[in-house]
Amino acid sequence: MKLRYYIACILCCLCTGIWAEEKTDTLTHNGIVFISESQPLPAGTRVRSNFMPDPDMAVWLSAVVPGLGQIYNRQYWKLPIIYGGTMGLVYAITWNHQMYADYHKAYVDLEDGNPNTRYYEYLLPAGETITSESSSDPTKQYYSRTFKTKQDNYQRYRDLSIIGAVALYLLTLIDAYVDAQMADYDISPDLSIQVAPAVIAPGTYQQTDTSVGVRCKLKF
Repeated sequence: MKLRYYIACILCCLCTGIWAEEKTDTLTHNGIVFISESQPLPAGTRVRSNFMPDPDMAVWLSAVVPGLGQIYNRQYWKLPIIYGGTMGLVYAITWNHQMYADYHKAYVDLEDGNPNTRYYEYLLPAGETITSESSSDPTKQYYSRTFKTKQDNYQRYRDLSIIGAVALYLLTLIDAYVDAQMADYDISPDLSIQVAPAVIAPGTYQQTDTSVGVRCKLKF
């Protein structure tokens, strides 16, 4: 019941944040009018809601549930990347930890000198046996080195997967904050340069006389 209550609270906060919008003046960008709810809609005008996400809200939502901040920012296309990466890292952590535990137990059983602990036999190739518990037996020495190496390798892979999962979690927080912070940044596809003659008045650039030059204007 508590889990359902927390999920319901998170969804209510998300829906409230998406629904609540600032009352702003009319803005026009690329033929699309951004208009507040209090103003009448001009006939034949495409209208888009001028939603401005809150960076703090986006970070908190991502901290509670990874990807929720991206939903709040309406960056839905990032969800497959986040959840695909999360599932892959969780699988890597689980699988590498299980393999580490198996080889660790096999190595310990092989080195403890107790004939009753023989878990290592499950990891030996088919038809292979260790007939002697003596430390001088070459077969035992070979598999002892092998089990120790595999144990260390899988432990390292597991730890790297954990680091990757933490890095992905922090990346979702940073991404949600940056997206919300840059929501009002104008990214226009109109990138052009204009070159035109210009008259430079006296006093400009420490000039004493009027001169004629070329003005370059970059629009982006």
